[in-house]
Amino acid sequence: MNQAQQPFLARVANGSLVVQILVGIIAGILFASVAPESAVKVGFLGGLFVSALKAVAPILVFILVASSIANQKKGAHTNMKPIIVLYLFGTLMAALTAVIMSFLFPTTLTLVASATSATPPEGITEVINTLLFKIVDNPVNALMTGNFIGILAWAIALGFALHQASDATKQVFHDVSNGITMIVRFVIRLAPIGIFGLVANTFAATGFTAIAGYAHLLAVLLGSMFIIALVVNPLIVFYKTKENPYPLVLRCLRESGITAFFTRSSAANIPVNMQLCKNLDLHEDTYSVSIPLGATINMGGAAITITVLTLAAVHTLGIQVDMATAVLLSVVAAVSACGASGVAGGSLLLIPLACSLFGISNDVAMQVVAVGFIIGVIQDSAETALNSSTDVIFTAAACKAAEAKMEASEVAQQS
Repeated sequence: MNQAQQPFLARVANGSLVVQILVGIIAGILFASVAPESAVKVGFLGGLFVSALKAVAPILVFILVASSIANQKKGAHTNMKPIIVLYLFGTLMAALTAVIMSFLFPTTLTLVASATSATPPEGITEVINTLLFKIVDNPVNALMTGNFIGILAWAIALGFALHQASDATKQVFHDVSNGITMIVRFVIRLAPIGIFGLVANTFAATGFTAIAGYAHLLAVLLGSMFIIALVVNPLIVFYKTKENPYPLVLRCLRESGITAFFTRSSAANIPVNMQLCKNLDLHEDTYSVSIPLGATINMGGAAITITVLTLAAVHTLGIQVDMATAVLLSVVAAVSACGASGVAGGSLLLIPLACSLFGISNDVAMQVVAVGFIIGVIQDSAETALNSSTDVIFTAAACKAAEAKMEASEVAQQS
């Protein structure tokens, strides 16, 4: 049966997911413009979609990581070391880019009267302390609360423990992994409907009126993120693969970044990234570990947010910053960003930590955090899109570089 003879629903199910998501975005904007009150009501569709992704992501990561390690063949190369190096280097480059942009286009803020009631970490020690306790969290609690650091720790430990198990036991984990993957594929196919609800609700409830007054700040934030996404990341990929990076970069931005932009959750986008890695024919033993790990430590977008908002506070208060302090800020922002997932509130609540480098009081810093929440509908979306798409970009770059090296080695041996 050719495509024209297939039932309409079958053609929709087999069609391009990216095209369907774009249709959902356009439909959501139009619906919010025509019937804003009804658009708010359909927001539950987006909530259901994000909740479904968040529900399936922890068990997917746990089973997939444990299964891939348990079934890993002896002597197999997973390319994790170069991927981790890329994650950390990319996050540091994002912070440095944000410093340069903040000096080229300094931003001053009209600080709001009220600050958020959330409690930020008091120092880098508290961030590290929180991460350590996340690692030793009860595995059931880690799965229930979406603590991916704890989930990864338990999955890796269980995987190594099962490495010496019988083939039948390993096959059970492999079969369960395939079953959960099928559920994930079904949830991802609902993305156009979910994103329609998210877009309709966002445009109807907030539009862009609340963030219009912070256009300059947003321009610096988004400009920094665009430079990382379209200049720095491609240069890193080119250095690793020695081939045109843009087909890979643009595909990851299109298939991972768009979904992450509207779900605003790196955890929710883990299943999407897993599927994209499979479509790119990457090694499952590698991406089943690197993708959930990237969702916790590959935080270039968070590093940009922390750096730009901190330097906005610095410029507002008229504090002079030398180059050495700016570089130190980049390092602190990069390290803090890697721990953002271990702190309630994510990257915004790490701003007071960075502000403390310049002697800025906690009261003023929390007002900057409040500004971050105001622009969050754009800032958090763009930050998540950059973080999540970069997970796949760096994983694919490391895998392609390893394959090219292996092929060159085989050619050298044959000659």
